[in-house]
Amino acid sequence: MKLVYEGKTKTVCELEDGNYLLKFKDDVTGEDGVFDPGANTVGLTIEGAGKTGLRLTKYFFELLEQKGIPTHFVNASIEDTTMTVKPAQMFGNGLEVICRYRAVGSFLRRYGMYAEEGQELDGFVEVTLKDDVRQDPPISEDALAMLGILSHEEYQRLKELTREIGSIIKADLEKKGIDLYDIKLEFGRAGDNKEITLIDEISGGNMRAYKNGDYIEPLKLGELILSE
Repeated sequence: MKLVYEGKTKTVCELEDGNYLLKFKDDVTGEDGVFDPGANTVGLTIEGAGKTGLRLTKYFFELLEQKGIPTHFVNASIEDTTMTVKPAQMFGNGLEVICRYRAVGSFLRRYGMYAEEGQELDGFVEVTLKDDVRQDPPISEDALAMLGILSHEEYQRLKELTREIGSIIKADLEKKGIDLYDIKLEFGRAGDNKEITLIDEISGGNMRAYKNGDYIEPLKLGELILSE
């Protein structure tokens, strides 16, 4: 097993069979001890966050696989807080794709002159570069194509998948009385046909969810979703 990457919330190792092993940490993104899924730094460490994040990721990836969504998920060991995944090629140095249902977080910080907090956004899809130095700048479809990061056709597929995934997760949370405000996803090209595939994780650490108008912390979100 070879160490490939030490990330903010996960360690990535290459396995002998060509797959990869993700080790989930208890670190979550944020600033000054406050969780923020859109932040570029580790803001705090929450005991049990890694295991809860993995359990949620397994839950959602298996749900999405049942719905025909391509993912890199192979299997998971909750006790070891590890997940085995298929190899996938990133777009450039990595993209983050956000599906927004309410105006909060960085969207509100950027567009607050025109948007009100909590305003409905109807599944708005936004793509940002994974670039900590430049604060993950948003990038347009045309710029992505001109820079050779992904084609127009790939962008449309990315957008389509993001909305489909967002709607599946939103509907699942609604069954538990939880409102999804936004969710951040990552994709890559996988397999011989370079199919656009969901990668990384889906957990409380990369979404904002509310219940009765109150924000739900990542660990609490895991308890609410997995308790039934």
